[in-house]
This record gives sequence, C-alpha cells and structure tokens, in this order.
Amino acid sequence: MLKYWVWLSELKGLRNQTKLALLRRFGDPESIFYADPDELMLTEGADPGQLKLLENHDLAPADKILADCQRLDIQLLTFSDAAYPGRLKNIYDPPALLYYKGKLPLLDDLLSVAVVGTRDCTPYGVACAEKLGFGLASGGAVVVSGLAKGIDAAATRGALRAGGFPIGVVGNGLDVHYPYESRYLYEDVASAGLLLSEYPPGTEPASGHFPVRNRILSGLSLAALVVEAPEKSGALITARLAAEQGRDVFAVPGNIDQPSFVGSNRLLRDGAIMVSSGWDVLSEYEALFPDKIRKEDAPAHQTAYPDEVRKAAEEEKPLLKVAQKLRLPRKNENLKKDLAPQGIDKTPCAPYSDVDSVRPKLTPEEQTIVDALSGGERLVDDVIAETGLSTGKLLSSLTMLELKGIIKRLPGKRIVLSGK
Repeated sequence: MLKYWVWLSELKGLRNQTKLALLRRFGDPESIFYADPDELMLTEGADPGQLKLLENHDLAPADKILADCQRLDIQLLTFSDAAYPGRLKNIYDPPALLYYKGKLPLLDDLLSVAVVGTRDCTPYGVACAEKLGFGLASGGAVVVSGLAKGIDAAATRGALRAGGFPIGVVGNGLDVHYPYESRYLYEDVASAGLLLSEYPPGTEPASGHFPVRNRILSGLSLAALVVEAPEKSGALITARLAAEQGRDVFAVPGNIDQPSFVGSNRLLRDGAIMVSSGWDVLSEYEALFPDKIRKEDAPAHQTAYPDEVRKAAEEEKPLLKVAQKLRLPRKNENLKKDLAPQGIDKTPCAPYSDVDSVRPKLTPEEQTIVDALSGGERLVDDVIAETGLSTGKLLSSLTMLELKGIIKRLPGKRIVLSGK
C-alpha cells in the first residue's frame, strides 16, 4: 500500500541507501514495516542505529501526506512501479518515492536533456537558454530543468514556446512555488509535461535539497547541457553527476572575462562538447532516436523570439496559450545549406590491435567487454545487452578500461577500443 511507501520515505534520519538495501531484501515497505528486528539485521550493510529508526510505526504522517496528495491532485511513483524510469533506477542513489503532477509517459523512451545554469545569469545566458530550449523541443527532445529562476526558467520557457513536453524537477513540495516568480512555470509544466519532486506536499525549499535534487535531473536525462555557470554552481554539480552516471556533458561558451561563465568554460576545457544550437545536441543522438528527432524543425540557427513571448515572460503570464500559435519561420533553402551544422566526425575508430598483451591483467567483466568491442565501436546499451552485465557493473568496468587506455568513449554513448 502507498502509505507504507510514504512511511519509509519520510522516516527521519534513515539514509536513502538503507531504504534501498531494505527494499532489495524485503521487496516492499509493508514487509519492512512488519519485519522483526532479527530479520532486519540480515539486510546487507545493516547498521543497528539506522534499523532502530524503523521502530517508529506511526502511520499518521503518511495518511496526512496521502490526503494532501489527493486534495492537490498529486500522484505517487514508487521504486517498484513499472513506470519508474530505468535510467533513474540505475544511478547510485535513486529516490525510493517520487511525487508528480502532469503526464507520465515511458520516460526511458524520451530523448531527455537536462538544461541547467546559474540563477544570476546574464542577458546573453537567458537568450541562449531560451533559444536552446526552443531548439531542443522543436527537434523532438525533452527539456529537463529545475525550474529555478535564470537559466532553468529560460530554457523551460523556450521548450513551452515550441509546444514541447518539459520536465521540471524541484527541491520542494509540488504545491510550494519556489521561486515565487516561477509559479506560472509550475502550472505550465504540469499542464504540458511533468512536474516531479521527491519531497511531499508542503515541504519548503531548503539549501540542502537542491544539490540532492540534481542527481534526479541528470538521472532522468541522456545528457546535461550547462548554459552559464560560475566557478561554484549547482549546475556544475549536475554536470559532474551526469558524467559519473555515464551521460554526455555539453556546454555553451561564454565571455572569458565574465565570472558567471568560468565554470561552463572550464567544462569545455575539460572535454565537454561545445554547443551553439539545439541541433548540436540533437545530432549526437540522431542514430539512437530516428523516429523522435525532427531535423527539419531544429535548424542550426534560430530567429529571435516574437515580442508576444517576451512580453508574456516579462509579465509572468502563462506561456501555454501563447505557445500554441507560434511556429519557427521556414528558412531560405540556400541559407539553410550555408548554415548547416558541421557536426562531429563520426568515422569509426580502428579497433585496438594489441589487447592480447594486457588481457591477463583484466577482470573477467573487462575481458567480456573487450570481446564485445572487437568488431568496432558499439553503443553502451548494445554492449549491456550482449554481455548481460548489469548497468552499474558495466559502467564501473568501462571506467577502469578507460583509465587503462584500452577503450575510449565517444559522443552519443558510444565506446570503442583505443587505436594504437
């Protein structure tokens, strides 16, 4: 029953890793609720201090949260539900319970891109975020953001204008609008897309919520796009989490003398893929999502936004009604050809030819991966399917192989044996 999921999720002091370990052993929270202490101690990595928290069997708070959810039309998604996205389930610390408003499609089927950046952004950053949000949504991608003011809000406005399916992941209850100026975005995202939180209704924002929230942003997405970020920024946390989760990281170049671009420029220095249009991101996934990406609707360069949209944003009015009647103007065919994105060289790398010399030093999992790559570059998902390795085991083995110089990662979640 849902009340046991809420009970487990809201136990004060119980670490998320403990919750997940208990769920792996017992299968569901109701079984955990009724388990005796000796059974609980058999849980992997059991901590007596943590397990003592399970003695709190007060279900009244859970009943109140469920009543609030019913009143506010908020739904619940549990870790064991079939609709719980596999991408998120396979990260290191997935939430056991999510609250949501809006539509809940099969999230693993979406080309989702987390678009993030600083709250204290420049006009250039706002314009870039709006343009990129529009371009990504026009081309068939889903824009995922934290709905914070600044870059997040601008990217979401662009996606809404394109008539896209935006996803907002917030660090507070879904009935708490933070920041207040984003209240219309909350309504628009819930109407046109999906609004998510791991916090129950009534939860006020707290500084510790947002870094934790960022793992969900990156976990739901195939890539993270940093538009503008200073040296210390939550957006950089999202980028780091995305990289650790095996996602691609993109960044927009900015003024080298502008402090708010120090972090994003550093990402580019460290290997992030440079972006100047939505198509720069979409082109990386064209082979993976041929039925979803609409190249003709995502040109490399986009015209300025109509005054109607900017006025709606400035006056903090809902954008949904405005978005329905706006379309990107068709470009002159010759101009389109001249401005076509150059893209990235996708010529397959030559297979590594001297694996035999290092094979004795490889683990069995690493040897299995090397064998799967012997014919040339592969998609990570294809290697998972062929080897039968779990996603976590595969990603950790790939990291070790990369450190040993045996493989290298390519854009679009592709891997290949390193050439000599």
